Amino acid sequence: MENLTEVLNGKYGKSNYKLEADYRHKYDEDMTFRRIANELDLPTETLMKYTTKLEKSSCELKNCKKCKNLFECINEVNGYVYYPQKNDTDIEFCYIPCKYKKEMDKQNEYKDNIYYFNISESLRNASMKDIDTTDENRFETIEWINKFISGYTKGVPQKGIYLNGNFGCGKTYLLSAMLNELAKKGHKVAMIYYPEFLRALKESFNNTDEFKNKFNYIKKVEILLLDDIGADSVTEWSRDEILGTILQYRMEENLPTLFTSNLTIKELETHLSTTNKDIDKVKARRIIERIKQLTINITMISENKRK
Repeated sequence: MENLTEVLNGKYGKSNYKLEADYRHKYDEDMTFRRIANELDLPTETLMKYTTKLEKSSCELKNCKKCKNLFECINEVNGYVYYPQKNDTDIEFCYIPCKYKKEMDKQNEYKDNIYYFNISESLRNASMKDIDTTDENRFETIEWINKFISGYTKGVPQKGIYLNGNFGCGKTYLLSAMLNELAKKGHKVAMIYYPEFLRALKESFNNTDEFKNKFNYIKKVEILLLDDIGADSVTEWSRDEILGTILQYRMEENLPTLFTSNLTIKELETHLSTTNKDIDKVKARRIIERIKQLTINITMISENKRK
């Protein structure tokens, strides 16, 4: 009677015998490994070639069973499981998202509706539920935000806001939270740190396509936030060709436009009137009139939360 080793050596060859033995050991000892193999429903000769990879899949699945959130993930790729898929008579391995990664992706789907330019991570994740409502100096702004969110309908004229106040009082956070909420409702919004946007536009001036794409998107986006206006150095080009054109288009198309600034409207007018070449109060007044046409003005003086 032939012994088992001789039979296996004859059937698979000596090297394949070890593959078979390793596969059988994992199959018998590891219930998760066995379940994966059974689900593939392929011949043992095929499965045993992938023993090491199947073992990795089994290990990562078992990690997932003990995991409580993405921060605890110890798999090779955070939030994903290395898993086999049957491809006719063979196996392909890929990374599939775990339940926590799927949940996070679903929560962040709204970010596809937002264009950010030089906006910090904290502002990208700003949420209405995290707004501090204990400071009475913020009540007027929060009330306006709530009314805007509840009353906003695309295509229906609705004024934006010129929100000015002291440094660090939370102006940008409040409006970012509002825009994130509107993005969750499917609206296209843009959050722009205005001084840096001007610099980037100037750098791309010789690249016609890049310049037009940046400029036209901001000009036409459904809801626009220009953050920290008045912190930029004024030139005739930035005031008349860029800001003036954006505001004129948005005024004509009834597109909501939001501003944050450390300057009052009057101070902004003074700022816009002075360039490195001359003083032009008429052109500055024209910009201010457009801002007034597009917005209501709220001044918020509150605790500096950046201390």
